Amino acid sequence: MLQIANAALSAQILPEAGGGLAGFDWHGRGTPIDLMRRYEADPQAEAIDPNRLACYPLVPWSNRIADGGFAVDGRWIALARNRPEEACPIHGSGWQRAWHVQAQSADAVQLSLHETSEAAYCYLATMRYALHDQSLQVDLTVTNTSTAAMPFGLGLHPFFPRHGHTSLHAPAPQVWLNDGRTPLPTESVEVPAEWDFRQQRALPPEGLDHAFRGWNGEASIRWPDVQLGLRIQAEADAFVLYTPKDRGFFCFEPVDHPINAVHLPGGAQAHGMTLLLPGAVLRRRFVFSVLDLAQAQPRM
Repeated sequence: MLQIANAALSAQILPEAGGGLAGFDWHGRGTPIDLMRRYEADPQAEAIDPNRLACYPLVPWSNRIADGGFAVDGRWIALARNRPEEACPIHGSGWQRAWHVQAQSADAVQLSLHETSEAAYCYLATMRYALHDQSLQVDLTVTNTSTAAMPFGLGLHPFFPRHGHTSLHAPAPQVWLNDGRTPLPTESVEVPAEWDFRQQRALPPEGLDHAFRGWNGEASIRWPDVQLGLRIQAEADAFVLYTPKDRGFFCFEPVDHPINAVHLPGGAQAHGMTLLLPGAVLRRRFVFSVLDLAQAQPRM
């Protein structure tokens, strides 16, 4: 496990586990406070389950893709199921691969992953974690190393603690509904009042697993029980909100495309994915900044 730190923050990285974070903490009052859910190993498991981490990258696409693949330029791209309990391939491949350390300093680390597939995605990804004063900056980049154009998308999958009463502000006017059995979207509608996070509001009591669209890339989480908050800035216009019932965490996933974008009406590019020609590059930046609610904060 690698660690980066500055006077206010620390983060732990597991390169071999999808390049993911094992923890992200604030030390502004002495005792560390979790800003993302801390990784706890499963003593029964032989390998690290990325879904127990604090955060992992979504590359070269986010969430689920139906029908075992998709068509692009007259070619069928077959995608294998990559999680036993899932009927669809999920979250791309980067989260399940070992990443390599390219560079490390006291407050930053850069990782890389070279993925090759005869039938699907070939890419080079880099990810840089860097601490700046009260913020964690994550830069995620992917290059299409195949010989054909492919639709790419990027995002992050953070797991946030509840810390008691938790509220969210994430302005998005539209949400993709699903059939209630899987998160695969069926129609896009105006966000209902109980899911409208254009004003700061408590997380809903029911379990959600939906993609919101039309987001402006700015969000904030507030934990009044610990007088702390987190500002999120992302080069993305969609997010997936996952709020499992009776669990001590929730997921707010900033992404540049909704679930199953390749099969939505109009296709992948109409829904935020980028068709990269061979050698072309896609970059996204994500920033997580501490809000100390015990002190006066400027309005967002």
